[in-house]
Amino acid sequence: SAQKTTPSGFQTNEYADAQLQEIIKKMRERANVYKERLKDPVLSSPEGSPTASPKKPPPPPKEEKKDEKKEEKKEEAAEKPEEDHYCDMLCCKFKKRPLKKYLEYMKLPDTIDSYTDRRYVAWLMLVTIAYNWNCWFLPLRYVFPYQTPSNTIYWFAIDAMCDICYLCDLMIFQPRVRFIRGGDIISDRVETKKYYHNSVKFRLDLISMLPFEVLCFFFGFNPAFRINRILKHNTFFEFNDRLEAIMEKAYIYRVIRTTGYLLFLLHLNACVYYWASDYEGIGSTRWVYDGEGNMYLRCYYWSVRSLITIGGLPEPDTLFEIVFQLLNYFMGVFVFSSLIGQMRDVIGAATAGQNYYRSCVDNTVSYMNTNSIPKLVQNRVRTWYEYTWYSQGMLDESELMEQMPTKMQLAIAIDVNFAIVNKVDLFKGCDTQMIYDMLLRLKSIVYLPGDFVCKKGEIGREMYIIKQGEVQVLGGPDGTKVLVTLRAGAVFGEISLLAAGGGNRRTANVVAHGFANLFILDKKTLNEILVHYPDSEKLLMKKAKVLLKQKGKPPPGPPPTQPRGLASLLVKKQETPKLFKAMLGGKGREGLAKLLQMKRQQDIKVKPQKTDRAETETKAKEEEKTPVQPAAKEEEKVPVEPAASSAPPAQKEEPNEDTKPAVMQRSTSKESLIITMTPSPRAGEGEILKVEIKEKENK
Repeated sequence: SAQKTTPSGFQTNEYADAQLQEIIKKMRERANVYKERLKDPVLSSPEGSPTASPKKPPPPPKEEKKDEKKEEKKEEAAEKPEEDHYCDMLCCKFKKRPLKKYLEYMKLPDTIDSYTDRRYVAWLMLVTIAYNWNCWFLPLRYVFPYQTPSNTIYWFAIDAMCDICYLCDLMIFQPRVRFIRGGDIISDRVETKKYYHNSVKFRLDLISMLPFEVLCFFFGFNPAFRINRILKHNTFFEFNDRLEAIMEKAYIYRVIRTTGYLLFLLHLNACVYYWASDYEGIGSTRWVYDGEGNMYLRCYYWSVRSLITIGGLPEPDTLFEIVFQLLNYFMGVFVFSSLIGQMRDVIGAATAGQNYYRSCVDNTVSYMNTNSIPKLVQNRVRTWYEYTWYSQGMLDESELMEQMPTKMQLAIAIDVNFAIVNKVDLFKGCDTQMIYDMLLRLKSIVYLPGDFVCKKGEIGREMYIIKQGEVQVLGGPDGTKVLVTLRAGAVFGEISLLAAGGGNRRTANVVAHGFANLFILDKKTLNEILVHYPDSEKLLMKKAKVLLKQKGKPPPGPPPTQPRGLASLLVKKQETPKLFKAMLGGKGREGLAKLLQMKRQQDIKVKPQKTDRAETETKAKEEEKTPVQPAAKEEEKVPVEPAASSAPPAQKEEPNEDTKPAVMQRSTSKESLIITMTPSPRAGEGEILKVEIKEKENK
């Protein structure tokens, strides 16, 4: 270690001296922290408080020990089968879930939430398939000769499977569905069963399950006896609602469903046309089906051309054919116009957001063209619209949030933005509810590449939190040097937000580097929130003081090296303050000499005035003592006026160009020059310089 010798002869170790200085510095900082802690007890202690040692629980009685041992054995027995369930498949061996786990998952609960339980939606889909089987194939089997004695067994088997689905829905699922009564969700099994049995839906489901197929033993197997199965339509519409609620793009299913309605109406019309052709006689006239080709496809083709009114069909001959064709045209115009209108509404609802975005862009571009906005600004506006739309799917999120209750707005804001705000060091330790209230007040703004978020010298009234993207802090002599790059989760501008006096100016330029999405919190909003949270307000004020102190300190670094030897004589001295120069009106001693000369001239003017005043006072006293006639008094009063003006007023001396500047005389004088600096009573105006000249008192 390097050592140095002091003039007194003692040797000191530089390393030990530096360590001692560091220890003293830390002890002083610790003392300052404790002083602040004593002044304001809101701040938390810098040292963590020791945690209390856990108390030992009392020994359980013998009976409880036995029960615990039994439970442990059951848990171990339940865990063992999971470890043994492995499946060997060729060269791979993987673990599979035991059968009990599958059974537990498939076990139905006592009651079912129809809005959140996906298993209930899957069951509704199965019942809907059975319902569509009856709707599509019952008219087909009744009209077309597709059901024959040779394939009746297959039709009967599929019908039995559909009936089983209907029966399970009636006996197992529907009595378990929860319902709302007076704002309360009823989840009692007895109440849900009673509610279902008293509803109209139960009556329709019960009628749809009546076994009219018994009549087949008397009249033969006829699909018309199953026509009551179509009364299960409530389950079909319920499935549509539940499926649209869980789909991300529900409009796709709406388009498919509307197309299905159209095809089903064409299917029914084809069946009715074949029945009418069979009634008139197959191939009896030009209008009826001629019996060639696939009967269903030929009838379906005729139905499409007739209902959509394409034309080109053979003219009806008989009265029955004319009436049938008129009704067919009327139904086609009415039904298909409604379906086409519904299809238009579905597609319009699917593209409503896109249409709104296009209309906003078109209106903005039209406004800019009307006011002759430069093309550069127009391109930046279009870029902002495109990025905002494609990044968040809408132009203003607040419009969507305003339609929801406050609690739902808070829940969405917590899920989306709480993770970002919670990382901010400034708000750590504050009340969680205060942060929740602040989340609802944050405003999201998108900045384009190169946009100035804030400029140097501006009055700061808000704080910025980076949600997405990056910003750069610029500095240097020309303001283009990148000092630091801030990324998502960073905060800047908090000094302006927490400054007590206000009017704090920005110290640097902040520019968006790429597209940046920022949260903005202004000072007024924060003050409105902190009114309800005084503890958090005190904590933020303390943190603001610490930030202001850190801002005022110079950045840590090595101390400046002072020149040694003759180089110290050539160091440039500090320049005289500008305010001091302005008060003196010159440089160096010349300004002081002028100031003293003006003081002497003022004293010369004042002395004759004082002597004249003294003479007039003495004369007035003498006149009071000796009575004088009025004429004499007037004569004496006349010369008084010129006496006061006997001394001519001092004229201002104008400096000539040839005259040399005044030089400070090295002689003693009775005047003393006093220069003082006092703080200004107004915040932000700095200090006031005062220069006074006083005469020395004679001892």
